[in-house]
Amino acid sequence: MKRDLQIHMDRLMRTIDKSADIGKLPCGGIRRLALTNEDKNMRDLYIRWLKNIDLEVRVDDFGNIYGRREGKNPNAAPVLIGSHLDTQPEGGRYDGILGVLAGLEVLTVLNESGIQTDRPIELINFTNEEGARFEPPILGAGGLSGHFDHQFVYSRTDREGKTFLDELKRIGYHGSKRNRIQNAYCYLELHIEQGPVLEHKNVDIGIVTGIQGMNWLEVKITGQSDHAGPTPMNMRKDALYAASKMIQMIKQTAVNFHHEATATVGRLSIKPNSINCVPGEVTFSVDIRHSHDTIKEQLTQLLIEKISVCAAAEKVSVQIDKIWESSATRFSESLINIIAENADKLGYSNQKMISGAGHDAKYINRITPTAMIFVPSADGKSHCQEEFTTPQEIEKGANLLLKTVYQLENHHTNASFL
Repeated sequence: MKRDLQIHMDRLMRTIDKSADIGKLPCGGIRRLALTNEDKNMRDLYIRWLKNIDLEVRVDDFGNIYGRREGKNPNAAPVLIGSHLDTQPEGGRYDGILGVLAGLEVLTVLNESGIQTDRPIELINFTNEEGARFEPPILGAGGLSGHFDHQFVYSRTDREGKTFLDELKRIGYHGSKRNRIQNAYCYLELHIEQGPVLEHKNVDIGIVTGIQGMNWLEVKITGQSDHAGPTPMNMRKDALYAASKMIQMIKQTAVNFHHEATATVGRLSIKPNSINCVPGEVTFSVDIRHSHDTIKEQLTQLLIEKISVCAAAEKVSVQIDKIWESSATRFSESLINIIAENADKLGYSNQKMISGAGHDAKYINRITPTAMIFVPSADGKSHCQEEFTTPQEIEKGANLLLKTVYQLENHHTNASFL
């Protein structure tokens, strides 16, 4: 790579700041749920940016947006880079967004430098990675990879009953199936860590070796709704009290089960949800993760058994549904090694690590060799307005992406990672 080929940091931060204005929240975060008006506005701006650097733009039937920079050999399988522009309800300005906008900056630098690569490059913004509006998450990449069929994706509904397909059409981003990526040489995704490890160890770069597997459970507890005054304490079937015991048990079980395992109750619904009523029904979620599927499944089964025992002890009924399952992912060793070598050449401290969060890379790994680059997250915070990564850390991650993409683009067209 030319020694002067570097990210234009001021420009990259300006694009990040402009993105943060769409769906801006009072404390600096972003609310830009998938397929909302805010998402449409961001997509419209993003396409203008793609066209400003002369990329060929297309949209597929899942709403994934592609910007293609042609190579010397247009028939060669392209290098893919990207992430997502949708956010959590109170999301940060970097989660996913950094991967897309740093990719835009990589292509801008290559254009400005007059470099024509051997392979094409395709920059992708994937639809509904977060899953904050339409569950499960990672629908755009999952549909593209074949993990989800198109009818499953289209039929997902939000809490108002609006379907993915109807909202995709409403904002004008229901593209064509023929626009899906047909082949790819590899996929790279730059992302914030969303955890505290890199900052705690004072390491510049995380080289992601894979993604933890995940199970989502929905637990519905049915007791008896009664008046808070006349109903004696020893005659109640309090669904919320039972749920509170289960939630404490879930945490303690995960802590004792395995040092890497996590189990999180992140959503809770109470009926009748009135100050002077004994709760008669509670529904809560359980998110279970581990990098080894066998351990994940063992923990899931143990939690199901313990929740059932707790329900019986509290004389309430319980229904437990597994609403989503995602197996653990292992990334390409060849790509991991290339990223590590480039990080060393740039003088960036680095370590290999597993991702505890899901990403578009998880499903794209099904169709092409894949790897990810992490940069630190301040205090490990993410999915919140306080999410922050310093410009200096962003610059290192973006320059590493640039160096790696440039190297991969000029691999011999018959080379393969498979």
